[in-house]
Amino acid sequence: MNSAYVVLSAVAIALIVVSGFLAMAETALTRMNLVKALTMQDQGRRGAGKLTRLMEHPERWLNPLLFVLLLCNLVTATLIGLVAEHAFGPWGVVASTLFEVVIIFVLAEAMPKTWAIQHSEDSALFSAPFVTALAGFKPIRLMARGLIGLSNLILPGAGLKQGPFVSEEELLAMADVAAVDAVIEREERALIHSIIDFGDTVVREVRMPRPDMVAVAGPETIADVLERAIAEGYSRIPVFESGIDDIVGIIFTKDLMRAVGEGRGAEPVRTLVHPAHFVPETKRVAELMREMQSEKFHMAIVVDEYGGTSGLVTLEDLIEELVGEIVDEYDVEEPLIEWLAGGDSRVNARMAVDEVNDLLHAHLPESDDWDSIGGLVLNALGHVPTEGEAVDIDAWRLTAERVKGRRIGQVRLSRREGAARRDQAEAEEGEAAVAATLQRLAESRTERVAAPAEEPSNTGGPGPGSSARSPR
Repeated sequence: MNSAYVVLSAVAIALIVVSGFLAMAETALTRMNLVKALTMQDQGRRGAGKLTRLMEHPERWLNPLLFVLLLCNLVTATLIGLVAEHAFGPWGVVASTLFEVVIIFVLAEAMPKTWAIQHSEDSALFSAPFVTALAGFKPIRLMARGLIGLSNLILPGAGLKQGPFVSEEELLAMADVAAVDAVIEREERALIHSIIDFGDTVVREVRMPRPDMVAVAGPETIADVLERAIAEGYSRIPVFESGIDDIVGIIFTKDLMRAVGEGRGAEPVRTLVHPAHFVPETKRVAELMREMQSEKFHMAIVVDEYGGTSGLVTLEDLIEELVGEIVDEYDVEEPLIEWLAGGDSRVNARMAVDEVNDLLHAHLPESDDWDSIGGLVLNALGHVPTEGEAVDIDAWRLTAERVKGRRIGQVRLSRREGAARRDQAEAEEGEAAVAATLQRLAESRTERVAAPAEEPSNTGGPGPGSSARSPR
């Protein structure tokens, strides 16, 4: 073998070492997340600053890293094939292929990735400076970006403008698994679900509807309004002039008490109004909460697309979307749902359809045309129901109760005949599927714990907690 093939062999060995390092870096960094990186940076660990910057923008380094790793493996295989063919002829190519599979898999895949999984923080900190330099090398970055652009031309769609992400469904699934594994409490799981759902909720879904509003006319005297405020138990009440669609401001009960104490009880209440804040029905509650915090107001008037008053929303309504109902010692709590004999249930007609579905494990239709269970009944019937009138929807019979005028007070939900048996069978199938999933999770955890001692190789790769993956 002449000196040229000796050099090629040495280059192939060096590339195997580089491939192993890059495989370790890929596994370590894709299993790392920004929270861990920031924690290590606060602890003053060396290299944590660069690691944090990598976690902030994984799309900048992941594709160049994968590109160079693939390039090293391909060049290594080519060089080994050339050397083997020169030394042993055609059979040398066959032998080199088997040799490459074993050597590259063991030395450049399984060993470094297993070590990265067992020492995730140390391997991430160690590889961060090198990956930062690699991602900053412009020719490699441009080649990787060009090949990604080529893949976007071949595949339908325009690809992803931003890099790796975790969907809401994945976050909810992780919270569910963590609750099943007793990593977090059931209440914490419910709070996580509420926080994620909070971003998609609009004001129309949480506001107090117009018929339930307590408002006073501007000409009413301060003393009369104070008596009503005390009777209703509200600290803030809207004030209107010509009608409920003409809200001119908000009156504070504390201002009424002060004015009565100063002997001004006979004055019209309009003299004490504060400016009202108006928001559309379609406004996101998360955005409204930020406005309430920054502008320091607790009540807003909700208006529809025509400018009419649709209802009102308070800061307490928004907080209840996160933590559940807040009841103080003066509130008269009316249960939203009442369980009846025979498996029936009675719910407040204002209760949201999605909440009824969650509580009863039902599949009642949801639509932009209605928000509440009462609205669903009205839409299904096509007219204002009479007391006791019922409608069948899916596997349920919905009966209107406590109908006052054109408004439904409560809805009774009953299982239709035959639906209970069908749902029981589906529930048993679902429970069996959940049990099988939990069994697989338990077996997977057992295998991961036993893997370092029992299995000499582990290809690793991004786990279920990965915070980065290659853009599609």
